[in-house]
Amino acid sequence: MDIRSLRYFVETARLSSFTQAATLLHVTQSTISKMVHQLEQELGTPLLVREGRRLTLTDTGQVVYDRGQEMLATMRTLAAEVRDIQASERGTLAIGIPPMINVLFTPVLKLFRERHPDIALVLREEPGQAVERLVAAGELELGMTVLPVAAGLAVATLPVASWPIRALAARGAFQPRRTTIRLAALKDMPLVLLTDDFALTRSLRQAFADTGFTPKVAAQSGQWDWLVEMASSGIGVALLPEPFVDRLAGDRLHAVRIVEPELQWRVAHVWNGRYLSYAARAWLAVCKEVLG
Repeated sequence: MDIRSLRYFVETARLSSFTQAATLLHVTQSTISKMVHQLEQELGTPLLVREGRRLTLTDTGQVVYDRGQEMLATMRTLAAEVRDIQASERGTLAIGIPPMINVLFTPVLKLFRERHPDIALVLREEPGQAVERLVAAGELELGMTVLPVAAGLAVATLPVASWPIRALAARGAFQPRRTTIRLAALKDMPLVLLTDDFALTRSLRQAFADTGFTPKVAAQSGQWDWLVEMASSGIGVALLPEPFVDRLAGDRLHAVRIVEPELQWRVAHVWNGRYLSYAARAWLAVCKEVLG
């Protein structure tokens, strides 16, 4: 079985589109169709049912898709191990880092560059949920996100650090001497949140649901500093991890700790769970040394 034909089929089935698979693999759509047809001829049975633009797996197609994913993952691991041996302490490490997390890892980046100058770092900024998907798909070796990760993704997690989440509002929104607030008390308050692409928002929405209410969202933004501005202007209550509150909260803002339950911003690395290159292991070691 030709490994390239198998890869083309797996990507086509995963995306349910010849066009999208061709774009992802940087080949023409006709090439994808030809290679999938070649695989079907080799196996002697159809793998995909084409109904207009919709693609459906046959029973055999489902088996080939499931086992094909395993085989391709094994091939990626083999290639990574060979590169690791050949590169020794050299190489390239691609890491996915969400915009909220990146500023906290500057000390890690500095020490890593000092310790491992021959390892090229490629930092890809994406929201946490996108990082999880890229790691699961094998496009990134290592990434960072906020726990818990999305259900159903084939990734392993390694917790890095945890900080409490605080409610941040304009002076006067909370009682003057208040230091804590129950999560349920936010039910009737307008909230300003990060967009739903962010893993933090995913975990907050789950906490709201577990507490039994749907939040009143006044606005959402992809920029955490804008959330702080909106909170200071009285538009709504921002929910942000403690490090960002400490950086930005001034006299105009009142920050209180959320209790019952206490919410935590739990940052973790995600990886494929099978193999970590020398460069990835070196990065994790520096993270542990800097962040504890």
